[in-house]
Amino acid sequence: MTIAFCSDDDLAYDRSRTRFAPGCGLPLDDAYRLAHLPLVAPGHPGVIATRAGTPYERGRHPTAHSVVLPLPADALDASPAYRALDAELRAAPFAAKVAWPMLDRRRGRLHATLCGGLGPTVPAIAPEALEALARLGPVTVEVRGPFSGTVNHGRLYLRVYPERRGGENLFHAVQRALGRPVTDLYVAGLWNFVDGLDPSEAEALAGCIARWWRRVLLRVAVRELWVLGSRDDLVLDAEIAARLSLAR
Repeated sequence: MTIAFCSDDDLAYDRSRTRFAPGCGLPLDDAYRLAHLPLVAPGHPGVIATRAGTPYERGRHPTAHSVVLPLPADALDASPAYRALDAELRAAPFAAKVAWPMLDRRRGRLHATLCGGLGPTVPAIAPEALEALARLGPVTVEVRGPFSGTVNHGRLYLRVYPERRGGENLFHAVQRALGRPVTDLYVAGLWNFVDGLDPSEAEALAGCIARWWRRVLLRVAVRELWVLGSRDDLVLDAEIAARLSLAR
């Protein structure tokens, strides 16, 4: 059976991508310096340790839960396309500014968030919602990348394209089943920079993103979602609080 996937016309990746300006670098933005930089380069002078009105303290915050789509790191590592991308990134002019050890630290929690902001305690999922998720069956996704967005300049993501079944984005079906707003951007954070990029490095990154925009790194059928609880945006200390089956 042929599986259809949502496209860039359906999703927000293209309109949400970083617009690289010729001759300009890519400085780390304030959102990244507050939530991410303290975790990957704690001694960097650009770290924003705290900010009034936010819960962050050197990159950490009170426990927050979300429903996420897990991505299998082993399957990604086995993908020839991903290995080629990894080799290209490691040879890139900006490679020395990537926090490579973070990949191993986070590989067991690689995910794309579908429903965020679920609060400090494990959310109760109604039986009818669990039944609706089970009726969906496994959801097949295509993983593409890399992606740099309009915020969190300093973090690179993989893009996740959900299956379209009966004309419906299946991530929307998940979000509706859980009573959450539908969204159109599903990214899995993978790489973090320890410093901003100079103009030549930013140009190299822009070229890499363009070359890989349409390349599929992995196609995988996902059989469960996770309720993930974490105290930092890189989920370095996250726990799987619950597993939500996508199959009977």
